[in-house]
Amino acid sequence: MHLSWQWLLTITSAFSITQAHANSWNMPVGVTDISQDIFGLHMAIFWVCVVIGVIVFGVMFYSLFKYRHSKGAKAANFHEHTSVEVLWTAIPILILIGMAVPATATLKNMYDSSEADLDVMITGQQWRWRYEYLGEDVAFTSNMSTSRAQIRGEEARDEHYLLDVDEPLVLPINRKVRFLMTSDDVIHSWWVPELAVKQDTIPGFINENWVKINEPGIYRGQCAELCGVNHGFMPVVVHAMEEEEFEEWLAERKEAAEQEAMGVDREWEMEDLMARGETVYQTICSSCHQSEGQGAPPAFPALANNDQLIDDLDWHMDRIINGVSGAAMPAFRSTLNPVEIAAVVTYTRNAWGNETGDVVQPAAVAERIAQ
Repeated sequence: MHLSWQWLLTITSAFSITQAHANSWNMPVGVTDISQDIFGLHMAIFWVCVVIGVIVFGVMFYSLFKYRHSKGAKAANFHEHTSVEVLWTAIPILILIGMAVPATATLKNMYDSSEADLDVMITGQQWRWRYEYLGEDVAFTSNMSTSRAQIRGEEARDEHYLLDVDEPLVLPINRKVRFLMTSDDVIHSWWVPELAVKQDTIPGFINENWVKINEPGIYRGQCAELCGVNHGFMPVVVHAMEEEEFEEWLAERKEAAEQEAMGVDREWEMEDLMARGETVYQTICSSCHQSEGQGAPPAFPALANNDQLIDDLDWHMDRIINGVSGAAMPAFRSTLNPVEIAAVVTYTRNAWGNETGDVVQPAAVAERIAQ
């Protein structure tokens, strides 16, 4: 049975694949076996529906034309026909069973995330993605990198407008990667059409999905769940590499993570913290509090000339580390490392005319997080 329906899907989708690549109206074929199975299933059922439509409407229009009143046709007088009723009940049932068998097999395969070669934790956050390579000590946050000038229409918009990120999810080809998906705040949905992965990330729950990519390349998607005011600025970018190239990238990220951890115990100069903090602020914070700290009250308060921020360092650090319950301000204790938190606190306390002169060291942040 498996060979028969798989053969049918291959035949029905073979002459449609070229059209699907050229025709943006069709769903993508994709670069995974699952995505190609889904496309084959889609095309097989599409052609079944086409055949049924042609037969039903063909008979209907033929009957309307052949036996129309103007030709003197008279309606037959009969009440029921048992054989016909059995036939038009049995045939749809057989058609539905024929559709259900390959659909069930494909769904079963889609949900089988066992025997994975690599595990990646994906966490949705307003409005970015957090990726953690479990067992590898590598984690980072992926933020949209489209400039605010492009969004405001001050610069020309490029080909990947709103679909570029600063840190793509990097995966090896030809390996089964299991995704463990959750959220820190509201429901998000991680969706990459060419990988045939679309999975909700729900606070307090962990959902599973998986992918095995056949071809190296860049694959783009978006959050597919209405997750807040910046929902449209939460893209997904996956960079699929050859296995050897991925191993080199992973080794480099591990070394960078070790260097970053060593920076926690270093005494930083204000200039270095300000430069690092500006980068963190423009990447993470400016989407809500605006690029010059002017905010968007009442939802997002201004940081420039904010008396409470200027006067109360403990309050300021607590807001960034632990977030604000019931508000859009998330806790960054698990998103940013101590160096990044120290840098952004120092930057916001000394930018836009705040000029407190405070220099917050990463060691103090690490100690506060550990409390």
